[in-house]
Amino acid sequence: MGKAVKDQLGRVIQREEAPQPAVILVRPQLGENIGAACRGMLNFGLTELRLVAPRDGWPNPAADAMAAGAVELIETAKLFETVEDAVADLSYVLAATARRRELEIPVVGTTIVGREMRAKVGQGVGILFGPEKAGLTNADVVLADAILTYPVNPAFQSLNLAQAVNVFAFIWAQSEGVDVPDYFEGARSDVAPREDLTRLFNHIEEELDTAGFFFPAAKKHLMQQNIRAPLTRAQMSEQEVRTFRGIIKALAKGRGRGQGKASGG
Repeated sequence: MGKAVKDQLGRVIQREEAPQPAVILVRPQLGENIGAACRGMLNFGLTELRLVAPRDGWPNPAADAMAAGAVELIETAKLFETVEDAVADLSYVLAATARRRELEIPVVGTTIVGREMRAKVGQGVGILFGPEKAGLTNADVVLADAILTYPVNPAFQSLNLAQAVNVFAFIWAQSEGVDVPDYFEGARSDVAPREDLTRLFNHIEEELDTAGFFFPAAKKHLMQQNIRAPLTRAQMSEQEVRTFRGIIKALAKGRGRGQGKASGG
C-alpha cells in the first residue's frame, strides 16, 4: 500500500510505504547527477536516498533543478562519511558495476535481482553506485553481498550515474510483476457488440457492391471474408465502429458529389 502526497509543484505523488531498497551514491561528484537520480527514483517509487561524502558537499543547489519535482528526496537524503556507515543497518547490499573484479563475490544480472531484493527487503537492503569518474573501488565492493551488472555493450560501458540509478529503479518497479499501472485500467472502451460489427460489415459491403468492388461475382464471398477478418481482430469499441460507419457514409456521399463535378465540367 502507498499514500498520496503533493510535491512542491502541487502534483500528487504516490509514496511507497512498504520496505524498499536504499539507493546509496558513493562519493558522487555532480549535484546535477544526484538530482537526476532522485527524479528517476521517484518515477519508480523509490524514496530512500543515501549519500556518502559528496565531493561538493551537501546540500548542493545544483541538484534541485535536475530533481524536477523530486526535491523531497533531496531534502530527506541521509548523509554519511563512509560506506561502512551507510550500509551499517542493512543485511543485503549490492554493488552496481560494469567492471570485472578480481574478487570472490557473486555476480547477479538484471533478470533475477529484483525478485531477490524483494525477498530480502524486509531485512534491510541497499545498492551502491560509485562516483562518476571511476566508479566503486574494490574496498567499496567488498562491503557488498553481490555485484549487480547490466547487460551493456562491452565496447561502450559508459552509463551516467543518474542513468545507472534509473535503470535499477526500473528493475525494482518491474519486479513487482505489474506490467500496466492501475491508472490505465478502464482507459479503453469496451469492445463493440457483435451486432454493431455486423451492421458495419453490411454497411461497407453494400457501398462496395454499389461501387462494383466485388468482381468477379464468384469471388465475392472470399472478398467479404478478407474484409471482415481484420475488422473483427481489431476489437473495435462502439465509438470506433460508429466512426468507421461515418467514414463509409462520407465516402459514399463524396463519390456522388465527385461524379456531379466531373459531369458538370
